[in-house]
This record gives sequence, C-alpha cells and structure tokens, in this order.
Amino acid sequence: MHANHPDIHSRRKTISGYLYAALAAVLWSLIAPLSKNALAAGISPVETSFWRALLGCLCFAVQTSLTGGLRVPVRHALIFILFGGWGVSILFSALQLSIQLSGAATAMVLLYTAPAWVAVASYFLFREAISAKKIIAICVALTGAILVSFSGGSLPTGYSTLGIICGLISGLAYASHFPFYVWWYGRYSTATIYTYMLFGGALFLLPFVDFAPAKSWDTWGNLVALAFLTNYLAYLAIAKSLQLISQVQSAVIGNIEPVLATLLVWAFFGENFNIYGWIGCTLVICAVFLLTLERKPSETKR
Repeated sequence: MHANHPDIHSRRKTISGYLYAALAAVLWSLIAPLSKNALAAGISPVETSFWRALLGCLCFAVQTSLTGGLRVPVRHALIFILFGGWGVSILFSALQLSIQLSGAATAMVLLYTAPAWVAVASYFLFREAISAKKIIAICVALTGAILVSFSGGSLPTGYSTLGIICGLISGLAYASHFPFYVWWYGRYSTATIYTYMLFGGALFLLPFVDFAPAKSWDTWGNLVALAFLTNYLAYLAIAKSLQLISQVQSAVIGNIEPVLATLLVWAFFGENFNIYGWIGCTLVICAVFLLTLERKPSETKR
C-alpha cells in the first residue's frame, strides 16, 4: 500500500497542474470580450495594452510590497524590465491589433501557436524531452490554428494579412514567458517577476500610446477587469501550473482558451467562423485531450 503513495502524490500534483493551467486559460479567454469592449469604447489597441500592463503591474506591486519582494538586485530588475519590453509590450499590442484586424476569435486561436514555440525553446534551453504524443498534440493544435487563419477569420470583413501576422507574433511572445519564468521562479516569486515585467511592458508602450480624451466609469471598470483577471489572477494560476507540470503540458492545456474566447465573442459580439474555422477550433480541443492522456513512465508503473 505504501509503495503506491508516491504514485498517488504524483497524480495529484499533475492533476492540480492541469487545473491551474485550465483556470489560467478560462481567465485569459476573457481577454477577447474585454478587448472588444475597449475597442467599442474608442480605446486604441496600444492604449488598451498599456493599461493592461500598468494596472496589472500595480496589482502585483501591492502584493510584493507587503512581502518585501520588490527588493531585487538592480541587474535582475533590469532583466525583468527588458524582457517586459518583448514579452509584455509586443505580446499585448500584437494581440490587440490582431483582435482589431482579424477578430478576437481568430487572434486568440493564433495566440496558441505558442505550444510549438514552447516545445522548441524547452528542448534547447532545458533539454526537456518531447514525446511522440506531445509532437502529435502540437501538430494537431497547429493544424487547427492554420485552418482558423485561412478560413477567412471571424470578422465579416474577412482575411487580414497583418492581423494574421500580429496573431502569430503574439504566439511567439507568449511562448517566451514559459522558459523565462521557469528560469527565474526558483529565485523570485511570481509577483516579483511580473511586477517588473509588466512595468517594463508599460514603459516600452508609453511612447506609442495615443490616449483617448475621455473614459466613462464603465470603460475604466473594463480596463481594470482586463488587468486584474487576465494579468494578475491568470499569471498567478499559470505560474502555479508551471511548478507542477511541464512547460509544454501547461501550454497545450491552455489551448482551451481560444475555444472559450470564440464562444464568448460569438455569443456577445456575433463573431463567427465558417465550417473550416470551427474544425480548426475542434482540432485545438483534440490536442488538449491528446496531451492529458499522456502518462509519464513513473505513473504507469504499479
């Protein structure tokens, strides 16, 4: 009986990692409707990205200030800030531009080309093995993303080359978060890392922001929700996931996000795919199940 305890603990740990990754995906799916609301209120993609980064930074800063986590070596703080210039400012702005040009549903699916980038980066940086089942899952997810991209998008205006490019860039920038966080989380808390990263993102975006002259309370509430839910809570969840399961597992589980986002913008904004786009979304979900069915060698032994 006692011999089975490590296996039980390992399974619980893996299941918890999947659940945290799924929670992050649900929270990130809210980016789609909240971003659509911001665009409808006259907020530009770059300004929306700026407030998402700055308000998210403030959420983490409050947490870290209570625990003394803001005190880090200047060199490390600069590394986090500089990474924020890529991993936050480019990710946020490219995603928002893709939402504007190709539709929120298309943008969120393209964001999830990330598992392929994560698999490559984790192999070269951390020598993390890529099993045949992981490769199949990634290929299925990418096939789904391709179908969504070339189905004409989720807006009535149809295909936008720049929108597709921005979506793919957002996927690459998003993927870089996984190895970067895994490299640093043993030394610093999630709140500390993201306080500086998000500050860096806001700092790099600031020169390019054309601020809207006036915002209603509803608009401010929407921007606060975008920052708190899709930055603060979502990043805490994904960070916990990365402490329990692998980078590739966490990234591919997150593929439920574009499907949830697609359903949200379809229900509230009338965005919709044609049959090929919906087939692509279905393939993304299939990729999630392929990965979750995988068992590590230690889990198959009895």
